[in-house]
Amino acid sequence: MDQDNPVAAQTDAAPQTRRVRRRIQLRRVLALTRKEIYQIFRDPSSLIIAFVLPNILLLLFGWGISLDLGYIPIGVVVENRSADTDRIVAALRGSPYFMVREAEHRKELESHLVGGRVKGLVVLSQDLSARLNTGSAPVQVLVAGSDANTAELIVGYMETVLQKDRLHWAEEEGQPLRSGIINIEGRVWYNPNMDSRSAILPGSIAVIMTLIGTILTSLVVAREWERGTMEALLASSITRAEFLLGKFIPYFVLGLAAMMLVALVSVVVFAVPFRGSWVVLVGVSAVYLAVALGLGLFISTATRDQFVATQAALIVGYLPSFILSGLVFEIDSMPLPIRLFTHVLPPRYFVSALRTLFLAGNVWDVIIPDTLILCIFAAVLWNLTIRKTRLTLE
Repeated sequence: MDQDNPVAAQTDAAPQTRRVRRRIQLRRVLALTRKEIYQIFRDPSSLIIAFVLPNILLLLFGWGISLDLGYIPIGVVVENRSADTDRIVAALRGSPYFMVREAEHRKELESHLVGGRVKGLVVLSQDLSARLNTGSAPVQVLVAGSDANTAELIVGYMETVLQKDRLHWAEEEGQPLRSGIINIEGRVWYNPNMDSRSAILPGSIAVIMTLIGTILTSLVVAREWERGTMEALLASSITRAEFLLGKFIPYFVLGLAAMMLVALVSVVVFAVPFRGSWVVLVGVSAVYLAVALGLGLFISTATRDQFVATQAALIVGYLPSFILSGLVFEIDSMPLPIRLFTHVLPPRYFVSALRTLFLAGNVWDVIIPDTLILCIFAAVLWNLTIRKTRLTLE
């Protein structure tokens, strides 16, 4: 029957051929994956981006960024030296927070405060000892307000040192200091030393993996178009899903290896506590890598230019993950429109999951919702990427 009507046979075979072409074949996916692996090893920039750049960024985050103040230069004005003022100066000098410069007159140190050579002044008045005997001795603290956060931290540190000195003095005199009817005893969970590095480094892993994952895949499709190898792929029988899987699998494995290396460096080199499960960490990271790599492939498919794709990856991937993920700036203190906007940014949920895994452990009430939201982001991004990918010259 087919021989008698070849046109009908071709018509009947066309839908079947299209069905075969739409079906993902493992053989073609493995061939594309092998081709991409060869490309990775022939171009060492991919390996540098995957393994060298993350550790450089981690070292910068670990050693270069700290929200803790230490060895702050301050001035102490002692208008009338006494045993009480000597004790206070000794307490300030013995603190790990301050480097003390002493003077007898305020004018000697005011120019240093204005010029930024000291960050604050402690003024011990002439009648300090007399006031201490009456039970109330105010100490004036002057700080430069050019950096409001630093000024607030300096005042807080000085209050802590002076309060400890008062308590120590009262115990020595046999007169326990009472602060009122209610005695507050503070305790910090998960990070008792309040070390900012332990809070920053887990979140910085999310920023690093966003940048690395987005940049890695933002170049792969654009590179095919610029080098003229896309025409050869278009002449083959691959489908869009096979093409994207062949690009995704090598960089997914590469990104996951980079992720584990950065996590191990954080724990071993920077002594960041890890109280969760490594299996859970791999699972959450795999979901987030699907998001980051999907975003990179979407950018690469949309731009078809490596330079434009790199710039877009930096703007879309790095800046939101650093500024609006809650890594450095508290989301609850942001204006309402910005807080609402952070809900559509995947790094926010990955930062939350990482901090929970590192500092608190497997807190499922946090990890499960964050992971499910990341799965939704991954599904949306990959759907957009598949729709945007066209295996045609136009």
